[in-house]
Amino acid sequence: MLDRLQAIENRYEKLNELLSDPDVISDTNKLREYSKEQSGIEETVQVYREYKEVLEQLKDAKAMLEEKLDAEMREMVKEEVSELSEQEEQLSERMRILLLPKDPNDDKNVIVEIRGAAGGDEAALFAGDLFRMYSRYAEAQGWKPEVIEANSTGIGGYKEIIFMINGNGAYSKMKFENGAHRVQRVPETESGGRIHTSTATVAVLAEAEEVEVEVHEKDIRVDTFASSGPGGQSVNTTMSAVRLTHIPTGIVVSCQDEKSQIKNKEKAMKVLRARIYDKFQQEAQAEYDQNRKSAVGTGDRSERIRTYNFPQNRVTDHRIGLTIQKLDQILQGKLDEIIDALILDDQAKKMEQAE
Repeated sequence: MLDRLQAIENRYEKLNELLSDPDVISDTNKLREYSKEQSGIEETVQVYREYKEVLEQLKDAKAMLEEKLDAEMREMVKEEVSELSEQEEQLSERMRILLLPKDPNDDKNVIVEIRGAAGGDEAALFAGDLFRMYSRYAEAQGWKPEVIEANSTGIGGYKEIIFMINGNGAYSKMKFENGAHRVQRVPETESGGRIHTSTATVAVLAEAEEVEVEVHEKDIRVDTFASSGPGGQSVNTTMSAVRLTHIPTGIVVSCQDEKSQIKNKEKAMKVLRARIYDKFQQEAQAEYDQNRKSAVGTGDRSERIRTYNFPQNRVTDHRIGLTIQKLDQILQGKLDEIIDALILDDQAKKMEQAE
């Protein structure tokens, strides 16, 4: 492990030199590539340097114990050795986590698609709750949510809503939200006070750059139409809404959120590229899992991942058996406790596989 860390530190120093090179500074692509690489290993290098410093201090403290010391001084040095040993252990553990294989999509922006599933109007209302929850969480992280397409029910719910979250590391946290979300509550329209169960599905796609997914114009059919509001009412008489069909895969994306046809096409292209990229990734993962014959987690999006129980103010994440009695806070976007637990669980599984 220490050899790998030393090699990473050497590479970090080399990148420092390259980023000061006039030839690199004048080449936008190289500058971006090297800056991104350096940013990706910076935390690892900082922790490794801290680890080396602690080791040096620990070595000096242990050497002092070999000398003649009075009782009080010996006790102080022993305490220092104990504290430094604990720091060494913590830093060693952190370095092991930092050396785990990183998801190449982790730093990317995300496109989130929420759809009301079983439960009619109640499922659409729950989809609206999830959208607001994720929007508040994104804003708390310093990210920017932006609606791409929304099919609202007019009562605060959505049959479908697609939005983008722009922010560094958005995918690294949002990727755990893929799956079916279930809600248990008494609908406002239910006079008998019976608890209903409804579901909404969430799909989180990493934004794909043009270099990652080549989409040819000849493979796309573009249709334009007048955008409409809830219940089919016309909100725009110009042909500003855009529908893109990717002929080779059959993927269809429409966007009518903007008044400009050009802006709607740009947004729709982002979603189309992300869906094509995701389709290729899913196919590659399925092939890998089949070859391995021991898939640890398939990321199946039909899997029920979480239940939101209103009467008991309870949220349960079924993948890790985590139950929290803070539903009201979680719906306000305070998702850190759940997402941090999912990240730790993911890291623990990766460390098991690495051993």
